[in-house]
Amino acid sequence: MHAQIVLFDGCDPLDVIAPYEVLYAGGAASGGAVSVELVSAEGPREVVSGTGGMPLRATAALDLARADLVLVPGASGRLGEPGESDEASGEIPGDELPGDGAQTGAPQDEFISVLLDRALTTALPGLLKEAMDRTDVTVATVCGGSLLLAMAGLLEGRYATTHHTGMDTLAATGAHAVHARVVDDGDLVTGASVTSGLDLSLYLLEREVGPRIAHAVEELFAHERRGTVWRPDGPVPAGL
Repeated sequence: MHAQIVLFDGCDPLDVIAPYEVLYAGGAASGGAVSVELVSAEGPREVVSGTGGMPLRATAALDLARADLVLVPGASGRLGEPGESDEASGEIPGDELPGDGAQTGAPQDEFISVLLDRALTTALPGLLKEAMDRTDVTVATVCGGSLLLAMAGLLEGRYATTHHTGMDTLAATGAHAVHARVVDDGDLVTGASVTSGLDLSLYLLEREVGPRIAHAVEELFAHERRGTVWRPDGPVPAGL
């Protein structure tokens, strides 16, 4: 399984690094059955993340001829919408730390919705649509990565999750928003919060390579997956 993790300006670095380390370790534990790289729609370049302007490096272009798994992170920035008051967006005026986005102009000082909108103006949505249309490619998302797909019109009728603050937005796009840490909808696997990247990538290792490899990586990272992976299978719960 070759995984490509997609970088875009303003992306959340933890959404990227946690799955990268898990999948890389899975490759080592499986004798090379898994490989992973960081890519962008534009090709090799430095990408400025949304957390303090932390740079990440895409080493190749997103290439669906080589990818078995495409993983899309969310964005890191301010909650709310442009024009909202600081109180409504959860920001405290004057509480910025030295060197943060307010001082440097880094993407983290922008609203998450703006960062996602900006990503939609690149070649990325077209590439993600092609990935979603291919039966031989699994698309995975962490946190707001599912919102990027949803805002591109790619999740209508699909089961997915996202960060708890974006569940209403996800549902408004026509997706079936599920309050679960990881949601498996076949060739679409989504994780809820920023830390769910660990759980999602461990689950992908179990699903694609086997539970012994996933367990070995769990032990290496001293991390146990949380919650039940939700799938649209079995009877519908009633009376709870």
